[in-house]
Amino acid sequence: MTTIGIIGAGHIGSQVARKAVELGYDVVISNSRGPETLAELVAELGAHARAATPAEAAAAGDFAVVTVPLRSYRDIPVEPLAGKIVIDTNNYYWERDGRIPELDKGEATTSGLLQKHLPTSKVAKGFNHIMAREIGSDGTPAGTVNRRALATASDYPEAAELVAKLYDEFGFDTVNIGTLDESWRVERDRPAYVVRQNAAELTANLAKATRTI
Repeated sequence: MTTIGIIGAGHIGSQVARKAVELGYDVVISNSRGPETLAELVAELGAHARAATPAEAAAAGDFAVVTVPLRSYRDIPVEPLAGKIVIDTNNYYWERDGRIPELDKGEATTSGLLQKHLPTSKVAKGFNHIMAREIGSDGTPAGTVNRRALATASDYPEAAELVAKLYDEFGFDTVNIGTLDESWRVERDRPAYVVRQNAAELTANLAKATRTI
């Protein structure tokens, strides 16, 4: 049984956990406030889920989903994630996170910052441009006409492939943007951000994106 370590139990983390458990994954989920604060969520998720600290969730997962506010990305445990694929859902909200000059200037990407923080992990962009509530509701079987598509990006092909596999299980097609240097195309306020689109529409919206806003 594959275990997903989820670091961050907010809107996205909890929705990914719900769908993952439904699909038969084991989930170890954490937040910054302590496992005891997740008792209600874990009770809802059932026997295939447990609460833990971020370091414990990172260690337990065959791969991990990091879904914390960008301002907290340096708090993600490094050593327990060594050698593992890490799916990063982050977006830059300067109103929440404070100004980050390299992002404002278009010199970095949110997932690129996490990759630098986790030099021995394999970071891939995922689940960042869909409303949390739609993660569990908008998926459809493979081959469905006009199936919704989501984007990923990674410097590691195997990481992008894992995201594509997970997307398909969740009910979405995948458009691979390329490396993390290109992941800005699906970040906040760009044409592909939080709109429903099929693979062709997503590809077109990625192409329309401009580097700085």
